[in-house]
Amino acid sequence: MDYKNAPANCVLTIERAFDAPLDLVWEAWTKPEHIANWWSPGPMTMDIKKFDFEVEGDWEYSMMMDNGNEFIAKGRYVEISPKNRIVTTASFLPMTDGVTLVADFMEAGDKTEFTFKVVHPTPEYAKQQLDMGAMNGWGGVFEGLSKYLTQIA
Repeated sequence: MDYKNAPANCVLTIERAFDAPLDLVWEAWTKPEHIANWWSPGPMTMDIKKFDFEVEGDWEYSMMMDNGNEFIAKGRYVEISPKNRIVTTASFLPMTDGVTLVADFMEAGDKTEFTFKVVHPTPEYAKQQLDMGAMNGWGGVFEGLSKYLTQIA
């Protein structure tokens, strides 16, 4: 599905502000040494297996859950507009497959306004993911990013 024309009921959206300048937030999103410190939801050990930050570049992260199971996050960058937008396909296995992530960044003085969208292929899939706790999961990830940004500012 073309993420630009996705119906509203296929999209989960989170908006928030980070108490950090745009340059720092962008760096935290685009450098693997930073991503490893905040991407995973909750206390997981993370290993970055691939990180090719360019259009058509692949990324893959492995996270170990408390129960010993491996959680794989992977995708391919579709669009990169420096310090403005990142669009990537994404799968979070074993729970989520075949979504598109859209991360928009906007400078707001010494803060960064942020809009994050998870675009699903169908409204039913979006509802299923919402019911499984997708908003809480992503909320935890972005809370981790907020804390990390405070540490490195």
